[in-house]
Amino acid sequence: MTATVQTIDTQDGPFTVLVDERQRVLASGWTADVEALLGRLTRADSLERVTEGETDAAAAALAYYAGDLSAIGSVEVTQKGTALQVAGWSALRAIEPGEPLTYTGFAARFGNPNAVRAAASICARNASALFVPCHRVLRADGSLGGFAWGVGVKESLLQREAAAGSGAS
Repeated sequence: MTATVQTIDTQDGPFTVLVDERQRVLASGWTADVEALLGRLTRADSLERVTEGETDAAAAALAYYAGDLSAIGSVEVTQKGTALQVAGWSALRAIEPGEPLTYTGFAARFGNPNAVRAAASICARNASALFVPCHRVLRADGSLGGFAWGVGVKESLLQREAAAGSGAS
């Protein structure tokens, strides 16, 4: 498979997107290091070649940062994992901006309310940050918890989404 990679500048630093031939996100995150993204792919994702180019996902990320929080929802994503992981990643996409869930609430959302550790693992193994918004999941006490791209980025994204939801710009 051939993939296309594009890095854009955002208020949270460089953001890189890796997409397949159908413009589906394979991996994304706040880095300019393509190798860091490739490291988040599963062994089942065999890439023959990676080329630089324009991606629909990067355009959606720029729209998100310009205030259109819904822009990322229309971007297709493909991730390989267990049935539970795939269900979890799908459930993450249904969390509305400005309405974060706890890990317990997220576990309930994907149909397994007792699977709090699994919920955390699903977030940690998410290769398609922003498009599969694992940043919208918090600890039970409301604290941020971890984030593969840094807690500062997670906090910034949550603040952006909360401000947009309150009508602030």
